[in-house]
Amino acid sequence: MTAEARLNRIVEDGLCIGCGLCEAIAGPDRVRMARAANGELRPEAREPLGDEIVASIYASCPGTHVSGLPPALARTAPHNDLVWGPHHRLVLAWAGDDEVRHRGSTGGVLTALGQYLLRSGRVAFLLQVKAGGAAPSHGVATFSGTEADVLAAAGSRYGPAAPLAALETALARGEPFALIAKPCDLSAVRARAREDARIDALVRYWLTPVCGGYMPDASLTAVLARHGIARADVAALRYRGFGCPGPTSIRLADGTVRELDYLDFWGEDEASWSLPFRCKICPDGNGEAADIAAADSWPGGAPSREAAPGDPGTNALIVRTAAGLELVEAAARDGALVLGDEVDVAFMSAVQPHQVKKKYAALARFQGLVEAGRLAPETRDLRLDALAAANGEDANRREREGARRRAARRT
Repeated sequence: MTAEARLNRIVEDGLCIGCGLCEAIAGPDRVRMARAANGELRPEAREPLGDEIVASIYASCPGTHVSGLPPALARTAPHNDLVWGPHHRLVLAWAGDDEVRHRGSTGGVLTALGQYLLRSGRVAFLLQVKAGGAAPSHGVATFSGTEADVLAAAGSRYGPAAPLAALETALARGEPFALIAKPCDLSAVRARAREDARIDALVRYWLTPVCGGYMPDASLTAVLARHGIARADVAALRYRGFGCPGPTSIRLADGTVRELDYLDFWGEDEASWSLPFRCKICPDGNGEAADIAAADSWPGGAPSREAAPGDPGTNALIVRTAAGLELVEAAARDGALVLGDEVDVAFMSAVQPHQVKKKYAALARFQGLVEAGRLAPETRDLRLDALAAANGEDANRREREGARRRAARRT
């Protein structure tokens, strides 16, 4: 198999999440992220890659490798739960600034922390995602150097985005920065740090949302069509924010704005979610590679239609490292954050039940992929063996067989 075919196999087997790390590793002259026929961001080999480059991609790509915190960091955490991983503290929080809290996806914590990192001089810039890119539904990597930049990027991006395509550019600046990206993106950069010493020297803070996945581009077209909106007429799209979770706001080319309730956009429960295959088998939506992971905190894992309009938003924070703990406490002391009640792993499981289900099922699903002759991610420091053992053989068999069938259908 050629080096280019090995890269393409990650895509063909449904494991590419479109993060862009392969572009950063190979360089844009060799690999460029581009919008594929299905609307997703996928790598295109523009010239011969060579086995060494593709081996480096396989060692870090979140489609082929997923890991938690480096063991030296994980060992410093006083708590380590089978599902929720190492952590120093679990606590409710929200942005101290009312506008940031309102505009953020939940309680505005990641936006508030990003602003605080710049304001306090702890970093020179943030690498994060904002609206834009190849389509209004997409996100684009951006360097935020001011508090206004960070606020402009507030709000979830539930569409394709390739933040790590900008990683090499960020590192080449030689300045300390923070990374705000999905859990799979952070895991990829942690893995890449084993080959690139600049990462541990320059990435000072690792921040992430607890992630349930994103909506495939084709599924977005179908959702819009159900509400009588032609995709070609969409000029801008905000998935959530301006309340918790806030409406999905769609601005049309003629200036008209349509708003959909969060539950009308995603559906009433997890069974109705449309996700890429890689998100369906994700072993770490909990952000185990982060200093701080910020979660939604709705009982049962979804907002209610009645409460949502008046909900100002409250994040549940998983503070995983000493650096994250110091940042949270300093931000609270200086008014950037407000801290609420301490919570526990039972609370986290109650507000994020889909994360619990995926974590227990991950290993069996990977085994089903291998049995079907497809690639499966290798994992490190995620306790999947222990989770599978606790899951029970009957449950593991069902997950394994289900994954094998889906692999055969390529769904």
